Amino acid sequence: MDDSMTPNEHAPRLVLAALFVTSLVTAQLLAVKILSLPLPLDFPAVGNEIIVPAGVLAYAITFVATDCYAELYGKRPARLLVNVGFGMIFVMLSLVWLAILAPGSPAGVDPDLFAQVLAPGTNIVLGGLLAYLVSQNWDVLVFHRIREKTGGGRLWARNLGSTASSQAIDTVIFILVAFSLAPTLLGIGVALPVEELLALIVGQYLIKLLIAFADTPVVYAVVGLLRNREQRTATVSAD
Repeated sequence: MDDSMTPNEHAPRLVLAALFVTSLVTAQLLAVKILSLPLPLDFPAVGNEIIVPAGVLAYAITFVATDCYAELYGKRPARLLVNVGFGMIFVMLSLVWLAILAPGSPAGVDPDLFAQVLAPGTNIVLGGLLAYLVSQNWDVLVFHRIREKTGGGRLWARNLGSTASSQAIDTVIFILVAFSLAPTLLGIGVALPVEELLALIVGQYLIKLLIAFADTPVVYAVVGLLRNREQRTATVSAD
């Protein structure tokens, strides 16, 4: 960032970065709870319910943040944000495990219950980390490829195109690693049959796709608000 910028000019960039990292680490913590969302009818692959991790909304917000960041500040800063976020997951896990391994007092929460809730399964962590690293970098790449093709217009196209494709990659990698490859190859966790893997992939992707369509107006609003703010600041500085 330009050192000549005032704290107020730095603020939007810091807020987007903070939103991204906060949503990212929150999604990791919430992933240990699985939600069952009932459907009114039976559908192919998913049946009458969609099974998703509780962190699905928090994780979807990370794609909103990276798309806004990429639109406003460029591909390289967005990639840096993604890779810094990857490192912050390890920081979060280290702090969680330090708290789990530290001696517990009877005055607080039962240490075994604390560990059971906060210690995510290793297979979930492996799947989540790999899926995150690949999908978020893909999101930034596709976002800017579409921007180049459209000459900087059609923000909706690059937001939907990058998010929809990256969420598909994220979902497939996460489910296959966490519930098939890690249990089979490493003996970590439980390997699910093909039918259940397919149901998880289809169900999670449908939810993420709906969120991708819903977040497009949010991306437009955030980008428009911050660009107008930058223009007003530039005008005041010029005066």
